Amino acid sequence: MTVVAFLPMQGGEAGAGIPSMGQTTVAVQRYLDALAGGAPADPVVSALLGRSVERLERLCRKQLRGSYPRLTRAPIAVETGDILASIVERLLHATRDVRPGTVRQFFGLANRHIRWELNSLARRLDETPRASELPQGVVQAAVTESGLSPPLLQLLAAIEELPEDEREVFDLIRVQGMSHAEAAEIVGVSTKTVQRRLHDALVLLAERVDFLDRTEEPGPAQ
Repeated sequence: MTVVAFLPMQGGEAGAGIPSMGQTTVAVQRYLDALAGGAPADPVVSALLGRSVERLERLCRKQLRGSYPRLTRAPIAVETGDILASIVERLLHATRDVRPGTVRQFFGLANRHIRWELNSLARRLDETPRASELPQGVVQAAVTESGLSPPLLQLLAAIEELPEDEREVFDLIRVQGMSHAEAAEIVGVSTKTVQRRLHDALVLLAERVDFLDRTEEPGPAQ
């Protein structure tokens, strides 16, 4: 696996330990502002990815283990680092044409590319002579040509069809594993608004996906 080298952080950030959620958000926004201001793209994008790599790694791990666990087993045995390296390469290319203006847009772009990469690997797995099965209890139906069962495909499609605000909050909390407070900081709204959007997302998903347990839906924020 190719090791991607990033530019060091400016302003004495390098070596200061693991950055907090707030520090990462501020730093990522600073790099996005620099891109929007016409700064040379390559060094800024490299620094941007270097500063956000820990959060990207967590997002890759969450999606790989949560939604695509069969990819972690033989015959391909994908690891989080493999996905992260591919996503970094994807983002290096994507940011040449798409310039996210905010932190939420940047991680939304990363989230989409992670799903595309994992779907591509799932299709590749199905082309092998013996494809691993999804864990029992996650799906019961046969696996389709895309490498995902019909119920899981239904769920992924329903997530993509959520309204933008609700989909973003769902991704941040249920996919990236952020807390309500962390998601609120990223989105720029109150925690109660985040709770309401998550509730609305779960209600919509329960209406559109047959196998979801409606008893697990949280009540709306008061």
